[in-house]
Amino acid sequence: MKKNFILLVEDNEDDVKLTLGALKNDHVHNKVEVVRDGAEALDFIYGTGKYEGNPGFNEIAVVLLDIKLPKVDGMEVLKRIRDDERTRTLPVVILTSSKEEKDIVNGYKLGCNSYVRKPVEFEEFSGAVKELGLYWLVINEHPLQQE
Repeated sequence: MKKNFILLVEDNEDDVKLTLGALKNDHVHNKVEVVRDGAEALDFIYGTGKYEGNPGFNEIAVVLLDIKLPKVDGMEVLKRIRDDERTRTLPVVILTSSKEEKDIVNGYKLGCNSYVRKPVEFEEFSGAVKELGLYWLVINEHPLQQE
């Protein structure tokens, strides 16, 4: 099964719209699933809660993860992804507005694949999202099944 969609974990509606718009403008045709908090992200990934029985990790090409989330923060979501054998190799890109060095360090310590600070200007943001999409959906090779 080809991993062909993006899981966007973002609670800010403006950032969701910007990200979806940037992906569409850059002709990224992959499906994007949007979840609004860390608890919903974990439910989606592991097929629990309202996503019961349909674990998403088998089809996700990359997770774009904000770190300042309601219910379960993004660092805890990342930790749980990396602690589970089934999702340990799932690509996770932290996409956040945080400039704090401790967040960058913690993200990498917990195993993020990349840490990208959201640019304020739409043109920069669109370019960053385009590069993320190109790299993680086209260039990057990853296992088809989680071990």
